[in-house]
Amino acid sequence: MKKYLIVLFSIFPLINISSQINVKIILHTIPLEDSVKVFIAGSKAQLGNWDPGAVEMQKVNKTTWSRSFSFKENESIEFKFTLGQWSMEGFEKENQRQSNYSFTAVNDTALEYTIKYWGSNSTFKGQITGKLDHYKQFKGKGIHPRDVVVWLPPDYESDSTKRFPVIYAHDGQNLFNPATSSTGVDWQIDETADSLIRSGKIRSMIVVGIYNTISRTKEYSNSDSGYAYMNFIVDELKPFIDSTYRTLTDRENTATLGSSMGGMISFMLLWEHTDVFSKAALFSPVFKVWIFDYLPFIENYAGPKKNIKFYIDNGGVGLEQQLQPGIDEAVVLLGKKGYLQGTDFIVFYDKAAEHNEEAWAKRVWRPLMFLFGKEKGD
Repeated sequence: MKKYLIVLFSIFPLINISSQINVKIILHTIPLEDSVKVFIAGSKAQLGNWDPGAVEMQKVNKTTWSRSFSFKENESIEFKFTLGQWSMEGFEKENQRQSNYSFTAVNDTALEYTIKYWGSNSTFKGQITGKLDHYKQFKGKGIHPRDVVVWLPPDYESDSTKRFPVIYAHDGQNLFNPATSSTGVDWQIDETADSLIRSGKIRSMIVVGIYNTISRTKEYSNSDSGYAYMNFIVDELKPFIDSTYRTLTDRENTATLGSSMGGMISFMLLWEHTDVFSKAALFSPVFKVWIFDYLPFIENYAGPKKNIKFYIDNGGVGLEQQLQPGIDEAVVLLGKKGYLQGTDFIVFYDKAAEHNEEAWAKRVWRPLMFLFGKEKGD
């Protein structure tokens, strides 16, 4: 018996027990018809991963809805309320876009919110500008099939001899079309790039938007799924794009862009596939937070300085605050490795910005100018 007790006690400390926080979310709203359903959409699987019609609230009466959730201790959560689609989002004030609700799970608690208006209340409108090719359920080895969209610059069809650099961008459904975006607001990268190209401020480029899947977190991190996703881009998607479109195929003309976990996988592609990528734009990148930590891969690198150029961007509200320490550590480590801020990379910080597509859309012109800005003589 003693032998078995010793074994049990030696194993017990290795078990990772994370505390669970119980959170009840209560919503008060204007009176709604009996047939109307209310949904919560947020940044976690329990909240539908921003699907506006996946997680239904439980009706108490015509003006009150509630639902209880369990989150890990110190987990950061962001969410909104809808009537099943983003065109019927909930707002506290008329004619003013609703910010994400956010909180960090620290103690068991009940959170209460009030919605006074339902509908398309945003002054931030988007549309598809330019030519967008759509490839349904593109397959890749070891990963889920996903849609891929390809945005072509305004001079692509007018000059049949010209070749173009390419940006491979993650969360592709959120880039060009508000109707496909997970939050009803797109990055408007098509409008922004089109304007900068036509005004002669940046080079013309092709933007490849790669949709995410239900395995987004794993595919955008340094996991087996993440490496399979990167291999898909390098070995399968890029060859397809290069054979289908008039691209400049070399590393100097190949970039990647993403936000949050998409920022993490963008840096991984740049850092680990330097033979393919030379540039990256990292919005709100997850360098080190929660269970994710890519900093040792930077710190332990002992090879020569990589010939890369990148843009780092973060806000200062909600989840952005939790990401900032990891970004700060990354900047210090990169500096120690010889990467010069202002030359090899730049950092932009907007303390009033939230962690969402609307905020990133307002700043996406910055990396386009830094990475693809025209020099004298171009």
